[in-house]
Amino acid sequence: MRYAAIVMCVVLAACAKADRSGAAGRDTLTRRQRDSVLGASRLPGAQGIRGALRAQDTAAAQNARADSIR
Repeated sequence: MRYAAIVMCVVLAACAKADRSGAAGRDTLTRRQRDSVLGASRLPGAQGIRGALRAQDTAAAQNARADSIR
């Protein structure tokens, strides 16, 4: 009886682990899109996320201008 309980625990743990990895594979949003959604929310810290996204956009635009000069 004890052996069967151990085997069932191992099997259930393996199934639970497989389910989590499958769910992560179905995520279709990019990190930028997730951050944008969080920044648009009214959660605490959302303003900081919006500021970070704005800074990232500014840096990317500056880099693009610098690359076009070369």
